[in-house]
Amino acid sequence: MNNFDLIVFDWDGTLVDSTAHIAQCIQKAYADNDLSVPSDSASKHVIGLGLVDTFNYLSPDLTKEQHLGIVDRYRHHFLDADKTIHSFKNVLEGLQHLHQQDYLLAVATGKSREGLNRALSKVDFGHLFAVTRCGDEGFPKPNPDMLNFIMDDLGVTSERTLMIGDTTHDLLLAQNAGAKSVGVTYGAHETTKLNALNPLVCVDSFEELMAWLLKNG
Repeated sequence: MNNFDLIVFDWDGTLVDSTAHIAQCIQKAYADNDLSVPSDSASKHVIGLGLVDTFNYLSPDLTKEQHLGIVDRYRHHFLDADKTIHSFKNVLEGLQHLHQQDYLLAVATGKSREGLNRALSKVDFGHLFAVTRCGDEGFPKPNPDMLNFIMDDLGVTSERTLMIGDTTHDLLLAQNAGAKSVGVTYGAHETTKLNALNPLVCVDSFEELMAWLLKNG
């Protein structure tokens, strides 16, 4: 018998290898607007948040015009290279196996609905998700709204829900919703930061994640 009924995945940095691309797009957007460019660490830290929270965190004193200018250039750079982003190795096979083992699968992401729909159209595993929820459809991470919506929609309790993500925002989302979590270290945030939030485990690859899930999920 499975220990969980529902497994919820973050998207960027968890299923899809996009961390470096997103961080570079943030930095280019600042440079295009003649603003001080955030460090690599700061740019990676905000991955997983919605765009509004991202730039409010990086630059809380931005004017409305500066904020709009950064968002515009970020979207330009992201879309320009979006076709180069791919899922991590063995994601399709892993998700298929979990689906065959009767897990409900879902996505909770800081991406916009438009952005996630575009991303889903480019992969061959989108049909495996029972529900997807985006940052512009309610309160973004780490507010529990996103995960609560998914659990309510599928009729699954927090005790039977597992959240998997590469950032502290994902693990805080799980904590705030009363769910368990697993951290993946191959994305945006460092292992020490993930471990500080007491996930069940931190894994270093998608293959390691699958091995853990098949034994402990």
